[in-house]
Amino acid sequence: MKFLVTIEQDEAGYYVVECPALPGCVSQGKSKNEALVNIREAIHASLETRQAEGLPTTLEVTEVEVAVL
Repeated sequence: MKFLVTIEQDEAGYYVVECPALPGCVSQGKSKNEALVNIREAIHASLETRQAEGLPTTLEVTEVEVAVL
């Protein structure tokens, strides 16, 4: 499966990665590569937990266009 993730660098210099399709699925790392490795592990764990609890494994994620003033 493929998931979109967001990557932001926080004030301490860590990269914070979130998977919007899986609420609460967030990880971080000292580098982008480390953060991406960590989010893969977090996604895997989230999917296992959601399956075990009978929850959907994905939510729909779509783009919304907004005019910037």
